[in-house]
Amino acid sequence: MAESQLLILDKNQIQQRINRIAYQILEDNLDEQEIVLAGIWDRGYKLALRLQEVLLKISNFKIVMLKIDLDRLNSKLVANTDLDESHWKNKVVILVDDVLNSGKTLAYGLGVFLNTPHKKIRTVVLVDRRHKIFPIATDYVGLQLATVLKEHVDVVMDVEGEEDRVYLS
Repeated sequence: MAESQLLILDKNQIQQRINRIAYQILEDNLDEQEIVLAGIWDRGYKLALRLQEVLLKISNFKIVMLKIDLDRLNSKLVANTDLDESHWKNKVVILVDDVLNSGKTLAYGLGVFLNTPHKKIRTVVLVDRRHKIFPIATDYVGLQLATVLKEHVDVVMDVEGEEDRVYLS
């Protein structure tokens, strides 16, 4: 670990937050038979997979996993999904990403669903930095963190040989 990195969440703390978010999702969707976990590639999708693991243990939901791959360098919405819209039409969609900074990534992720009817859309982030420039609200948050713009939040998940963790640098 570099000297300029401060450990914010360790493996156990990340799992505790994932568990809590999963229970919040369950409580918010008790009457649902099926939900869609839409993870923004790649760390948002990895977080969605972790949520799926917990939800399968605590709920009876059928869970559809959707991967959203955004072109983050494009100033226009350019997104690809691994499923067609029939998989999320008229369902509860839960959009998942690792860190909310400006809100651009989540706003673009929401754009994927705007032309398809759905029951509701909710958002999940592991860390909310609260530097939004887009009108994005987070419904389920692991940690709200006050940072300065120059700081960077780095989420490490599913990297071979490394434990899950969140750093501030």
